Amino acid sequence: MASSPPPAAQRGPLVASPRPTLIVFITVDQMRSDYFQRFDKQLTGGLRRLFDSSAFFVDGYQDHAITETAPGHSATMSGRFPVHTGITMNSKGVNGVPDAAIIGSSDPSDAPASPVRFQGTTLTDWLAAANPATRVLSVSRKDRGAILPIGRSKRDVYWWTASNATFSTSRYYRDSLPPWVQRFNARQLGQQHAGKAWTLLLPENAYPEPDSVPAENRGANFTFPHLVSVDSQTAARSAGAFPWLDEITLQFALDGVNALGLGDSPARADMLAISLSTTDAIGHAYGPDSREMHDHILRLDRYLGVFFDSLFKLRDGRRVVVALTGDHGMSPLPAIKSTIYPNHDAKVVSITREWRAFRARLVAAGVDSTAVAIEDNAVVVETKPEAFTHAGVRADSAIESFARDARRVDGVLRADLLTELAKDDTTRDAIARRWLHMFVPGGDARLVITLTPYSYWAPGNSPTHGSPHDDDAHVPVLFFGDGVKAGHYTGFVRVVDMAPTLAAIAGVKPLEQLDGRMLTRAIR
Repeated sequence: MASSPPPAAQRGPLVASPRPTLIVFITVDQMRSDYFQRFDKQLTGGLRRLFDSSAFFVDGYQDHAITETAPGHSATMSGRFPVHTGITMNSKGVNGVPDAAIIGSSDPSDAPASPVRFQGTTLTDWLAAANPATRVLSVSRKDRGAILPIGRSKRDVYWWTASNATFSTSRYYRDSLPPWVQRFNARQLGQQHAGKAWTLLLPENAYPEPDSVPAENRGANFTFPHLVSVDSQTAARSAGAFPWLDEITLQFALDGVNALGLGDSPARADMLAISLSTTDAIGHAYGPDSREMHDHILRLDRYLGVFFDSLFKLRDGRRVVVALTGDHGMSPLPAIKSTIYPNHDAKVVSITREWRAFRARLVAAGVDSTAVAIEDNAVVVETKPEAFTHAGVRADSAIESFARDARRVDGVLRADLLTELAKDDTTRDAIARRWLHMFVPGGDARLVITLTPYSYWAPGNSPTHGSPHDDDAHVPVLFFGDGVKAGHYTGFVRVVDMAPTLAAIAGVKPLEQLDGRMLTRAIR
């Protein structure tokens, strides 16, 4: 029989976990939550450590409809849905902005980038409000992966520029690269893979997925080994398609921790945001059910293991809190009847004919055909409200006629006016809820179209994501560190719950109303 605890007056003082001096927020681009369970027994590194010793919420979701990179990253550290961050799709993310040219590049492929469209604050702003000495570093292969988690503040934010195969930033943040970034770039780590090959990490019989799948990678280079050009510059520019760019990104982050002194003072809490993007590149080429994805996750696990070992030699692990999530999930290619995911009824959908017929009806009714547009294949936007008013036509009524046609197309699950979605029971209707987390009814977005699960918009020849369905929305939500109560937790949670939870662990307060809520089960 267990002994009773001593009376309260006789107990020793309760010792709270020390406040973190460093928060490490990792977003793995296109990271499905089920990868942890699917590859469980083969994980031995950083993912293993996180899976075993974190507060892992197995039912975590990006709870918005357009599950793309920019909206997902805007939600991670803001605690708010895209409807409130203003980042509703990739095309309305960080590019196409003024005064944000990339330092050291004149290549048009290195598009200007800045967070000027982002609205509101993030965890880094809350930390800085509590202590202006807070230091911040954000790194990624993608511009939007580095920029959006941090919000609008002008911090140390860097991303990989494929044209130069170096890390850089835009003139929104600074006019020149600091010496530590220049030194890292001078190591030319991308060039060092010239003439090498991506081969399997484990013996071939450790991979149940077939290797020879011609529908992968648009029918080119779809079997192992995947060779790298012998030309060093070509090899460096193609590094984003290979697992080792995640390793390079993590090495850059460690250099930044040293150079900026992140986490080296008990007087402040610093932020290190890392977005690892190779999972997205490999997923778009080969799919989530591919041997390539399997091997990459195993390599990512090892890369993170080395990263954590190195970080905890630099900083007291008791004062470091790690969070990890994904900006979105992924669905398999319809042309491949997956042996892992139930996509056998998936369709490739086109509504081009119905759209043309609708615009012809508008013209016949005296409405300019450019008064509406389709964005991201699924969102009908009213671009010229006055065109409907001058013709005496109600916009929603006209657009509903297109919706009726779209609903008849095989592979279309539903087509909803935003004003009608607002009347739905969003506790029961997840699709309605996720669309309302993207757009405000009565705004420019008038109609949203949802395909059946696993279906793709035409041409559908590359694996992708972006739907409101769970396969595209289900991502890991986990916290690791001394202030965290480890365990595997069931029950629906959202990525927007992560920022308020980290704020509570760090002892700071959000600067605005959030959509997310504190996950008290994760806090020791």
